[in-house]
Amino acid sequence: MPRNLRIASVNVNGIRAAVRKGMSEWLDASAVDVLTLQEVRAEASDLAAALPGWHVVNDEALAKGRAGVAIAAREPLDVWRVELGDDTLDSKGRWVEADLDVEGVPVTVVSAYVFTGEDGTPKQDAKYAFLDAMEQRMPQLGAHALLTGDLNVGHRELDIRNWKGNVKKAGFLPRERAYFDRFMGAAGEAVAAVDGTTGTGLGWVDVGRRWAGEVDGPYSWWSNRGKAFDTDTGWRIDYHLATPALAERVVDYRIVRAPSWDTRWSDHAPVIADYAF
Repeated sequence: MPRNLRIASVNVNGIRAAVRKGMSEWLDASAVDVLTLQEVRAEASDLAAALPGWHVVNDEALAKGRAGVAIAAREPLDVWRVELGDDTLDSKGRWVEADLDVEGVPVTVVSAYVFTGEDGTPKQDAKYAFLDAMEQRMPQLGAHALLTGDLNVGHRELDIRNWKGNVKKAGFLPRERAYFDRFMGAAGEAVAAVDGTTGTGLGWVDVGRRWAGEVDGPYSWWSNRGKAFDTDTGWRIDYHLATPALAERVVDYRIVRAPSWDTRWSDHAPVIADYAF
């Protein structure tokens, strides 16, 4: 009988705060096998306390209380890496990858937290440098690879409710979106990107878009301003990006939106997919 591997990704907006607000109860009921976390804002000891019984690998940001990524699994993670790009790249607390053996199939899982950015500032330069490094690394990750996380880019107009008001803002800039055009473009073929450039497609699959189809959202993040959550004025910036071989194994996908604003334990919702082996 095939085994379903359930992988969930979520920006927890601080692991300690998320646990206080109810994350543990959700996780206990979720039947998740592998959990990728972003914006952990804590040390390894805090993760161990928050995830008792789990095997955890992580990378902390240099600045205490900032960023931080982790991968937690029910079974040991014997091989893992945090290197991305060269020594000039600021990737601390933003990239961790781990290798799993799933029914004899080697699978690489990544938890990534891309910079938010700010157009016309060094923050945006750092974001582009990080996306450049991602684009270089993705083809090296193997036949069964999954890049998860808060990637801080809405790829298409379907991914942001108020896209017209954000076309000149970080998170929906044409140059940012062009990376995703190439990520999901046909492998090895020329891709005409939304910013007018032409690049080479990597052939990866946006699991969420393939599963949901050509519909608005479903969104994974809502601003705390106004009534964004109540009116579902959100952004889809949390992804499962899979290699074609792994994408063919998807048997279920969902974004777990909280039933109400006051029952959320993060401003992001968990993104979950089941992969059959």
